[in-house]
Amino acid sequence: MTSKLDRMKQLREQTLIGGGAERIAAQHKQGKLTARERIDLLLDEGSFVELDRYVEHQCDKFGMGSKKVPGDGVVTGHGTIDGRPLFVFSQDFTVWGGSLGAAHAQKICKVMDQALKVGVPVIGLNDSGGARIQEGVEALGGYADIFLRNTLASGVVPQISAIMGPCAGGAVYSPAITDFVAMVEGTSYMFVTGPNVVKTVTHEQVTSEDLGGASVHASKSGVAHFTAPTDAEALALLRRLFSFLPQNNREEPPRRTNGDEPDREAPELDTLVPENPNKPYDMHQVIRAIVDGGDFLEVHDKYAKNLIVGFARLDGRSIGIVANQPAHLAGVLDIDASLKGARFVRFCDCFNIPLVVFEDVPGFLPGVAQEHGGIIKHGAKLLYAFCEATVPKITVITRKAYGGAYDVMNSKHVRGDLNLAWPTAECAVMGAAGAVEIIFNRQIQAAADPKAEKDKLTAEYLERFANPYEAARRGFIDDVIEPRATRGRLAKALALLKTKRDDNPPRKHGNLPL
Repeated sequence: MTSKLDRMKQLREQTLIGGGAERIAAQHKQGKLTARERIDLLLDEGSFVELDRYVEHQCDKFGMGSKKVPGDGVVTGHGTIDGRPLFVFSQDFTVWGGSLGAAHAQKICKVMDQALKVGVPVIGLNDSGGARIQEGVEALGGYADIFLRNTLASGVVPQISAIMGPCAGGAVYSPAITDFVAMVEGTSYMFVTGPNVVKTVTHEQVTSEDLGGASVHASKSGVAHFTAPTDAEALALLRRLFSFLPQNNREEPPRRTNGDEPDREAPELDTLVPENPNKPYDMHQVIRAIVDGGDFLEVHDKYAKNLIVGFARLDGRSIGIVANQPAHLAGVLDIDASLKGARFVRFCDCFNIPLVVFEDVPGFLPGVAQEHGGIIKHGAKLLYAFCEATVPKITVITRKAYGGAYDVMNSKHVRGDLNLAWPTAECAVMGAAGAVEIIFNRQIQAAADPKAEKDKLTAEYLERFANPYEAARRGFIDDVIEPRATRGRLAKALALLKTKRDDNPPRKHGNLPL
């Protein structure tokens, strides 16, 4: 028995060294942690339980029969974050560059299958050179096996991806299907075809960083929801994100109070919105003044900055926030903002996270580029997402609510549960100057002093429509409140709406305007 135990210990020790000391040193030299070091930082200390540590590939082509490493380049298992269970896989770049073969894929598929059965989240730590060429179509099949499981798990358990090295070719589609993607700045990149292929096909010269680095995907493509300077900071960010999420689509998110009184007033909000309707202000100030402890985890903070989305807590309850940002493009909705908002709203609806909307929107962005780019269908995605959502939905109009964007931003007409407005709110088809020019064009032109006539009519229009009371008279606004009292009203509403029940018609699925 002693000899067998010794053999087991020897084999276990062998599984811990991955590709060997030299390759581990090379990984560290690049500023990257190893697969196991990442798991240790991500999970609660001592909670990781490894699975399939002895799995090896079965390929005998191209001399691979004599090149076998226990674990086959990916560490898989389960553990806890803040005591809550999850499954995790971490690709090991020190073993054949983390390349994916059939056995490697099977290990990942196993933990994904288990996560779905148990009803707990999956976090994938990606650091791979792509498909293992020596295994050919088996490697490609392994990717497809993973994609299928990503799709079947979507909306059932939260799926989070961290890109902590290369992620190229077919490998990119698994993270793209997951709910959130985090990237490490300077050491990670994602692209379907690399710089060499791009140069051959299009004659463009570009580096891996400029083609698919963290900055590119966080600010331009929108593929990355978060970035962090180092592996350690990325993993800490994942732990923070995890704290806002439920285990699965049948559970509520964890509630955590921090002593911030739910009815606390925020007097600074009474004077935050400028009297000049064209003057910007930072909606982040509104959000942080209202949420518990001012703690707000923004998602996609570098992408489509005219719309803010992210997670916070109110009276200890997780909430998803969607807010127009008047400090960027006046808070207008465009293609990117619509896509960003729709994706976030649908995630929150999948996982029972109430939505709180702060609205200050002058409309949709006009222009040839927007129209030709499909603002109609893309704007409809955000509208569709709010219409479809059955979680508690609350809107606070802080200033402008103009045109079709008034409807889209969770209006009463798309099943908003509580729609509040500050006294500074303006609910109208369009801004006063534009409206007057259309309605009273002939009258203005016929006047002795057209400018004076226009100014008079604009002032009259503002008096009637540049306020929330016209909408409130029709029941489209439930109440007009003091800004300072917003936190208390939202806390009471969330407590009341905790037992909300709303259903969509029976169907296989809707046809989102893709």
